Amino acid sequence: MANRTTALIIDDEPDIRDLLTLTLEQMGLVVTAAQNLDEAHNLLTHNNYDLCLTDMRLPDGDGLTLVDYIQEHHPQTPVAVITAHGNVDIAVEALKKGAFDFISKPLELNRLRSMVQNAAELNSSDQAQSSEQEAAPATAKITFTGSSSQITKLQKQIKKVSRSQAPIFISGESGSGKELVARAIHYSGPRGKAPFIPVNCGAIPAELMESEFFGHKKGSFTGAIQDKQGLFQAANGGTLFLDEVADLPLAMQVKLLRAIQEKTVRPIGEEEEIPVDVRILSATHKNLEEEIRQSHFRQDLYYRINVIEIKVPPLRERTEDVETLANMFLKRFAEEAECSVPRLAPEALESLQRYSFPGNVRELENILERAFTLCDDDVIDLTDIELPENAAGTQNSASASNSTLEFDSIDEHLADIEKDILVKALEETRWNRTAAAKKLGISFRQLRYKLKKLEID
Repeated sequence: MANRTTALIIDDEPDIRDLLTLTLEQMGLVVTAAQNLDEAHNLLTHNNYDLCLTDMRLPDGDGLTLVDYIQEHHPQTPVAVITAHGNVDIAVEALKKGAFDFISKPLELNRLRSMVQNAAELNSSDQAQSSEQEAAPATAKITFTGSSSQITKLQKQIKKVSRSQAPIFISGESGSGKELVARAIHYSGPRGKAPFIPVNCGAIPAELMESEFFGHKKGSFTGAIQDKQGLFQAANGGTLFLDEVADLPLAMQVKLLRAIQEKTVRPIGEEEEIPVDVRILSATHKNLEEEIRQSHFRQDLYYRINVIEIKVPPLRERTEDVETLANMFLKRFAEEAECSVPRLAPEALESLQRYSFPGNVRELENILERAFTLCDDDVIDLTDIELPENAAGTQNSASASNSTLEFDSIDEHLADIEKDILVKALEETRWNRTAAAKKLGISFRQLRYKLKKLEID
């Protein structure tokens, strides 16, 4: 943290002001203190601060009005709020108004230091933030590649929410890129160097969920042969992404809600609770409001994870981005196969742009990957695309995309069969790739891509 980072704290209790000032100064910050809103407004009028920390209850008003003021006049200044213990509703309201984060009384100094560190890093320098983005996995940029108005809006939302610690709910159809948006939020923010832990909530057996999320102590139950770190602890300091959060059982929803509110977890068999500093991002392709109406999802948990919602548009609503996405995928396939990049024939591109893409970006990627393998002469034509017969129609996106996900095991089985065939052809030709390609009736480029994809040396 830079030694000259400046902070403004507002609290009417002298003891709290002294504690905050001392703690922040020990971290190397230059601290200015105010005891009410009037003093704070005057200081903000004549000075710029790298971060602001305000109590919610002040003699001449409440902290929410200061959050509004800072958002309007000093939008680049992260502002965090101090709330009374258990007053989570007020904290959530502050986050919705743009507050960076919140901390409850009595103040936990480790939690305070962590929050201040994150806030200070936001304004350390634009160059440092850019380098963090460049260090992020390339896949974090895929889903919102394009120039459509929907993607421009999504990019702006990601940039804005990455500066906050508010829980974000990402909604969108299967295959639209919700996890990639979550990764972009994480890597664009102050937690970008800390862990990003994704978890598919629908893939964990119900009897193992508590252990997976919170961990367990050795001997706490049959089969617990050693201590296990939970997902919350693994994501400490970073981000926990709860994909398909609607699939959580109701009993687990209760425990998850408490962990989010209290910022603590208790591993199975452990007597003490463990504090965790984790940002929660969640997503599902299901309609959570409908899940609540059917009593499948808790309304109180919904309000905690859905402080801010980001909607990822389906690909059929941004067809102008299809060409950009297609070129990006083809370039990546070619780099992986170490061969030249094929081009899309005009009629093939036109066909893709007319297609409704019930499986969204994931389906486009799969279609092009198959076409890349089958095409000849570095040109993907209409016959290589092989779109479904109902390409001109619009399917029910949720059911259609779900159906594509039911064949994961079959895909793995077919991949094993293909791998056996390739290895047999290579062995029969003494690993002469040119001869093996000829024997299989495919081009050398197709063979090389398949070998790369199936990890055959």
